[in-house]
Amino acid sequence: MWQKFLQIFKVKELRNKILFVLAVFVIFRLVANIPVPGIDAERLRSFFEGNQLFGLLNMFTGGAMSNLSIAMLGMGPYITGTIIMQLLTMIFPRLEAIYKEEGEAGRQKFNQYGRILTVPLAALQGYSMIMLLRAQQVIGTLSAYQMATTVLTITAGTIFLMWLGELISEKGIGNGVSLLIFAGIVAAFPTSLRQILLNWDPSNIPSYIAFLVIGLVVIVGVVIITEGRRNIPISYAKRVRGNKVYGGVSTYLPMNVNPAGVMPIIFALSFLLLPGMIGSFLANAKTAWIAAAARFLRDMFQNGQVIYSIIYFLLVVLFTYFYTAVTFDPKNISTNLQKMGGFIPGIRPGQPTTAFLNFILNRVLLVGAVFLGVIAIAPNIVQGATGISAFQIGGTSILIVVSVVLETIRQIESQLVMRDYEGF
Repeated sequence: MWQKFLQIFKVKELRNKILFVLAVFVIFRLVANIPVPGIDAERLRSFFEGNQLFGLLNMFTGGAMSNLSIAMLGMGPYITGTIIMQLLTMIFPRLEAIYKEEGEAGRQKFNQYGRILTVPLAALQGYSMIMLLRAQQVIGTLSAYQMATTVLTITAGTIFLMWLGELISEKGIGNGVSLLIFAGIVAAFPTSLRQILLNWDPSNIPSYIAFLVIGLVVIVGVVIITEGRRNIPISYAKRVRGNKVYGGVSTYLPMNVNPAGVMPIIFALSFLLLPGMIGSFLANAKTAWIAAAARFLRDMFQNGQVIYSIIYFLLVVLFTYFYTAVTFDPKNISTNLQKMGGFIPGIRPGQPTTAFLNFILNRVLLVGAVFLGVIAIAPNIVQGATGISAFQIGGTSILIVVSVVLETIRQIESQLVMRDYEGF
């Protein structure tokens, strides 16, 4: 294994990419610890430690939110903007044509729309978060100038993180957004471990062992599902051009069990946290019935509740199918196969091939969707089984970390194979 790592650093281009990603991680952690001026960081930290809903958001930002840093929103507004743009493709045919039919230029234009949408979303979320913390009496009253400065600073921090993510995708290894989320989660692990050690109780050793076993099972399951795929055989007809014969080969079309990766969980969290935030924001409203309804909404969507877990599971399954429908088009694949003289043995080209691909996709995807849903609510299941709170190091965090590591290793292997080195 160490020989493989040495091979990585022997390739100058690959070494520079890895060092660049590590440098961006350092910048990200520095930004995550620069607080917005005029904030009592200690009161904020105690608030986030006692609130599960915002503790989850804080975990994905690597503690940036509990510090009320200039990067407190993390990649949230950018992800929300991407979700909105993906949804709009189902409403406006022109956007769908830009995304699917105009090639790389169309995707770049589509991504640019998402970046532009991130700016107002970051400003809105930053303002809402400040007002929410004021309603919870965590921070004091801010003047109009202080409010405007704070919202502008938070928005700029989000745009800066978005730029860092784009730089990683362009000049580094892997997907920039996923790697920054990965860095935020990993940064929270030492704190979680410290809490476990501080609250150590010898009588809970069987529960700790059970927790570790469940954690290992989750990791193994994530690797199996992430790497699992259904290979569909593809044959190409022989074609004679002049004195040469083309085609006549057999290959396969890989269909991943979990083609959506971790995006359905991130999408579901973005939607699921909204009712709880609105409920917390209006819990102290002056109108009695509004305050009562807000408190009911807040308590119903508090992490750990049965209703929360059920809705979370269903949203993850739904978004798995939705995201796959946006990114994987069986009709387009069928058309391309027909143009290149390829076909699935026993299946006629054209519409029958599209129907067959849909048939296989829906059944393979069901396994991946249910697995993602179980992983998402795994912290609640583990807590109920062992009595140990797995909130900070839950199944979602493990899924994201393992998936990002596997994807990064695959990209490094491809770089090594291009230079005649063996992969891991």
